[in-house]
Amino acid sequence: MSNFRIFKQVPRLLFGENSINRLAELVPAKKDPKDYYVFIIDDVHKDSNIVSRLNLTNADFIEYFPASKKEPATYQVDEIKERIMKEKGNQKPISIIGIGGGSSMDVAKAISVVLCNEGSSSLYQGWDLVPNPGIHKIGIPTVAGSGAEASRTAVLMGKDRKFGINSDFSMFDAIILDRTLIKNVPTNQRFHSGMDCYIHCVESLQGTMINELARGYASKALDLCELVFLADGDDDMLMTASYLGGVSIVNSEVGVCHALSYGLSLELGYRHGYANCIAFDVLEEYYGPYVEKFRKMLKKHNIVLPKGVTKSLDSAALNRMVEMTLRMERPLTNALGENWKQILTPDKILQLYARM
Repeated sequence: MSNFRIFKQVPRLLFGENSINRLAELVPAKKDPKDYYVFIIDDVHKDSNIVSRLNLTNADFIEYFPASKKEPATYQVDEIKERIMKEKGNQKPISIIGIGGGSSMDVAKAISVVLCNEGSSSLYQGWDLVPNPGIHKIGIPTVAGSGAEASRTAVLMGKDRKFGINSDFSMFDAIILDRTLIKNVPTNQRFHSGMDCYIHCVESLQGTMINELARGYASKALDLCELVFLADGDDDMLMTASYLGGVSIVNSEVGVCHALSYGLSLELGYRHGYANCIAFDVLEEYYGPYVEKFRKMLKKHNIVLPKGVTKSLDSAALNRMVEMTLRMERPLTNALGENWKQILTPDKILQLYARM
């Protein structure tokens, strides 16, 4: 269909074992003594050999981001921006390198944006709200599945909502896909993150905003996810699936599961992939065959999801979750069509949350 806008994609990509050692080929060269890079690194790698492979210098700004504690927030992005500007005398970096899972890479994208645009990162949560291009940035995933390396979205928690900075200016200028960086990811985390890819490919393929470009990427990514989690697929396949799934979402949209998962993250603090798994497990009404296949993956990998996660929440918390879900208009339009509000009513959303 000709009315779809096709967004830009990451222009440079290094793929393969030990490709992180070639980072220097992607960053702009330092031409002045004051030139520096900003590294946003998931703090689980603080003492890892990943850091030792980066050739960091004293001039560079290094932020070990606590990605495992909770979803990244606008206030954290704003604080990091202020520290960078204070420490570097208001001189901007020539590149920002995000290393970690989706959260660390999203923080790198968001900092790139706010360093070149006035005010808080919360001002740019939404669709195409960023007026000025960001700093040059590179994404290096150490967990595969979110597709953050390929997408134009930097998802952040605000005071009362979880929402993405969604702009061409928040896409990476280059990425590195190196299987050696994901080989030691814990089993549960590998599964939850991989399922983020599987789920958003399902939502893309089943949605109304699909086009042939997105379908091609999502179909291949879905096949690779099934090879990895139901057969004997390897880490190269998983990294490829993550990237292709991310590209598919750039050119289409997510759906009911992601809309519901944002409410779980908002009130319960669940990480994105984990929240998606909990939500997807009750969505057979919308994604029946794919939910059945998902349950086979759970069983094969001995992953047990909690039950009754919303039982302890009061009505105010549940109402906030419903409101968060209803704000996800594009995903819900993609999933259910223009009349989605008649299909996914507040009562229906509450029923789905009650099953989780």
